[in-house]
Amino acid sequence: MSTSDPGFQFDEDAVAQAKSATGAVFPDVATLTQMANELFRALPNRAGTGVTGASLPGAPSLHVPPSVPGSPSYPTSYSAAIPGAEMRQPQFGVPAPSVPSLPSIDKVPSEADIARMAGSGMPVSFPTEVAPFKGTPSLSPIGAVVPSIPSTPSQTAVAQTAALVPAISPFSLPLPDFDLPFPNFEASLPSIPPLATLGTEDVAKSSLNAFSPYYFLEHAGALSQPIAPESQTAPRPARSFSPSVVPDLSSIRHQFDVTSIRNDFPILRERVNGHPLIWLDNAATTQKPQAVIDRLTYFYEHENSNIHRAAHDLAARATDAYEDARSKVAHFLNAPSSKEIVFVRGATEAINLVAQSWGRQHINKGDEIVISWIEHHANIVPWQMLAAEKGAILRVIPVDDSGQILLDEYEKLLSSRTKLVSFTHVSNALGTITPAQQMVQMAHRYGARVLVDGAQAVSHMRVDVQSLDADFYVFSGHKVFGPTGIGVLYGKPDALADSPPWQGGGNMIADVTFEKTIYQPPPFRFEAGTGNIADAVGLGAAIAYLDSIGMENISRHEHELLVYATQELMRIPGLCIIGTAKEKAGVLSFVLDGYKTEDVGAALNREGIAVRSGHHCAQPTLRRFGQETTVRPSLALYNNFEDIDAMIAALRRLKQLPA
Repeated sequence: MSTSDPGFQFDEDAVAQAKSATGAVFPDVATLTQMANELFRALPNRAGTGVTGASLPGAPSLHVPPSVPGSPSYPTSYSAAIPGAEMRQPQFGVPAPSVPSLPSIDKVPSEADIARMAGSGMPVSFPTEVAPFKGTPSLSPIGAVVPSIPSTPSQTAVAQTAALVPAISPFSLPLPDFDLPFPNFEASLPSIPPLATLGTEDVAKSSLNAFSPYYFLEHAGALSQPIAPESQTAPRPARSFSPSVVPDLSSIRHQFDVTSIRNDFPILRERVNGHPLIWLDNAATTQKPQAVIDRLTYFYEHENSNIHRAAHDLAARATDAYEDARSKVAHFLNAPSSKEIVFVRGATEAINLVAQSWGRQHINKGDEIVISWIEHHANIVPWQMLAAEKGAILRVIPVDDSGQILLDEYEKLLSSRTKLVSFTHVSNALGTITPAQQMVQMAHRYGARVLVDGAQAVSHMRVDVQSLDADFYVFSGHKVFGPTGIGVLYGKPDALADSPPWQGGGNMIADVTFEKTIYQPPPFRFEAGTGNIADAVGLGAAIAYLDSIGMENISRHEHELLVYATQELMRIPGLCIIGTAKEKAGVLSFVLDGYKTEDVGAALNREGIAVRSGHHCAQPTLRRFGQETTVRPSLALYNNFEDIDAMIAALRRLKQLPA
């Protein structure tokens, strides 16, 4: 047959041979050709001439359903695995075309096969996909479309088709339901080197068996050392990352576009002291995207009502919106059920709830509570109050000079007397990422319950409470681009069931008489009175916004900024970074010789740059490093390299250094 553009023509000799071999009555060649061309024009996924896939032209776009918490990021190019191969950029948000289920086949049908099928009265139908070899599942997101079929498969065609197998094998089965996580293909991806200035040997060292978005500088302790004179005059490193060094690890949703994201935050168009606002105070609170602002407006315009109690339409709408937000939070944390999510005013109230409910019930005289040296005051004071009330003992895990937990010392503090361990996931003053999963496992070996303060973690990294296995996990909505006055307590079902109500009133009761009260089950027993309904709905919108971007993308972007900012700050004479753990989130603390921290903050503010200066509600942490206050710029998804450059330039002007 011919593969020319006008269509194909059956070989008359082949048709004649089929007639004589089968004795079947065939339509004339012109009619058969017309029928076949009409059939091929009607085939789905007719996108080009030849088998499509990783190395052939005409490939259909790869359609992947939206990401779910816990799902890994996929690379958009497999050219490294297949020499000379090219794959189109994935397109998202468009459902995959319907592909009929087909049996496996050994070879492409020849013209004689086609003629025999037509002559025998069998329906002539052609697959839209050709399996490379027998036994390959026929339904695949990457289809091998066959708009024109050669009379016999050549050796080259067979080799090309077989070459597709390693490229598409991760996607060779139907995609999972949205509620299921994707397989973890990221485990085989290399880690990203910090900067494009790495040499070949450094790049080779950076290839690990598992990808971690939280790599840090090779010698983190060097950040707090005095700067050698020659380094002050060394050329500034390029801030951009070389595409030849850093693989494309954008999420399955879309590549991270910081310019587009910045447009989502209207407050970034503000001017402060005649300068565009640069918001680097994200550890204190984050700004709100237009989607959250619009959702709050819509709630008050169309849904405002109290919840759970009335039969009218607005009550139903408000209840649905509130409970939908609870479900979004559960999904965000990968909690098994929304019944494990309690709405509170913030992380501080969540910690106090656990202390006053579970703690009062289970902590007794002589029992021990373990916290760490890098806690926010909100994870110190409630336990001090409980220990004083109950006669319990508060023990503190030390940290090393970089600000990381000393696990050996932590192990020594644990015993059968340990009833609760409570520690931060990310330090608000240093940015240290603690080895939370390992610490939880160690505490559970001694029978202790564990609370993890995630207020500084949830905006920077993916959190999976099932993998973490903590009994309680807390965070504040305003730290994760949601409204103020709303927060979350996650609790394991048995931990919540083992906690009595903390406050009494409406909503948390099932029945009340003057003799006794029957309480609602969790989570409602902990939500007395009218809750912060609108802001819970706003938190749901913030989480939906983050899910649309992908936490893996956010982590990667922020870490690139963190590495760049760290190296640029190190170039300023007299500047000392406080907190140099190898695993850090987007928080930087520093002091500048000869300048009070409040003076540095004021100088930056004059140029429209917002940072935090003070003790950050973490006085024991800073005193561990001989400081009372620090300057703390902190990063978020909408920050860019220009923000860092502006801060560095302002600091150099303050020090009267050349730009």
